[in-house]
Amino acid sequence: MTSDTPYRRPVLDTLLARLEEPRRHIQVLAGPRQAGKTTLALQTSTELGIPSVLANADAATLQDLDWIHRRWEEGRAAARGGGKRGALLGLDEVQKVHDWSSAVKRFWDEDTREGIPLKVLVLGSAPLLVQKGLTESLAGRFEVLRIPHWSYTEMEAAFDFDLETYLWFGGYPGAAPFVGDPDRWAAYVLDALVETTVSRDILLLTRVDKPALLRRLFHLACASSGQVLSYTKMLGQLADAGNTTTLAHYLDLLGTAWMVAGIPRYSEARFRQRGSSPKLQVLNNALLTASSGRRPEEALTDGEFRGQLVESAVGAHLLNTAGGTPVEVHWWREGNVEVDFVLRRGKSLTLVEVKSGRVRGGLPGMAAFEKAFGAVKRKLLVGEGGTSVEEFLRRPAEEWV
Repeated sequence: MTSDTPYRRPVLDTLLARLEEPRRHIQVLAGPRQAGKTTLALQTSTELGIPSVLANADAATLQDLDWIHRRWEEGRAAARGGGKRGALLGLDEVQKVHDWSSAVKRFWDEDTREGIPLKVLVLGSAPLLVQKGLTESLAGRFEVLRIPHWSYTEMEAAFDFDLETYLWFGGYPGAAPFVGDPDRWAAYVLDALVETTVSRDILLLTRVDKPALLRRLFHLACASSGQVLSYTKMLGQLADAGNTTTLAHYLDLLGTAWMVAGIPRYSEARFRQRGSSPKLQVLNNALLTASSGRRPEEALTDGEFRGQLVESAVGAHLLNTAGGTPVEVHWWREGNVEVDFVLRRGKSLTLVEVKSGRVRGGLPGMAAFEKAFGAVKRKLLVGEGGTSVEEFLRRPAEEWV
């Protein structure tokens, strides 16, 4: 993939339209590593057709504020020579600069007062950007454009992935060239993506008192993707004397770093959702398979494991495409019956059941849900006997609600 290949065209078009609007806002691209944020910035620079300054703060140690000042002055100089349309300043991995948001606010407000037509694009990981500056220093000055993991259709278009390939190798474009060598592919995912995210994006910039527990929780969540586990049970499996509050906080960190998430149980009372046992869910199937130590051919011979891959791919697709929309993703269980996923948009509900094999005995979870909460808008069976997994992965969560 090259910077002139706009596989994420809808995102690029949205970004271009925002940057051309008369009212100025700082545009923030937030998403996981290898989602294509830097490539989108390069494509934006090319398609705007104006002078641009693109700089990256992704270094081994934190940059100081003078780094932003120098880059901003370069952007201002380009804007003064760019005519009425000005110039573009892109700051990549800006969260690596201590107190970056205060500096950006000061320079942005100066440009606004002086009428300098500098368009600003900020790139970085969602939690460290949003939680460490945007809402505190830049309120009213920014818009966030969330860039999720690559979807099945994007990996199909860019790398000719079929469904089975996507179920195993997931949606990391940088790892795609290694799919012919599964061992090399797994090492790349674990070393270049997982370890970098944990050691740099989380540990370097957020206080974590038990980094070993954070890593063990990540691997437990990958191995248990699709399963509902209470925090107490997690602590028991992790053999740690910590507390459930710490564990919930670490799961939130992993979720906001776009690695694994805890899907809450559906309840009409939202406060009950927050205290419920989470359904663990990888946000990219590559994280599940790379950390499993298994071989791709096992997915063809182990029906239970393949079933986990299918449900994890569906869950990841729902969470990735629901982000930044009004759609909420939940699960539900009562006694021995459950619903894999409950999609809520306002008062509209869609139930999703994932089956990788033949369905026997109907879908008692959906019937029990309707008995408890009333009729729902839509009931979906994904897999044999219903909507194919491939078709489901081609449409975002909003289209199913």
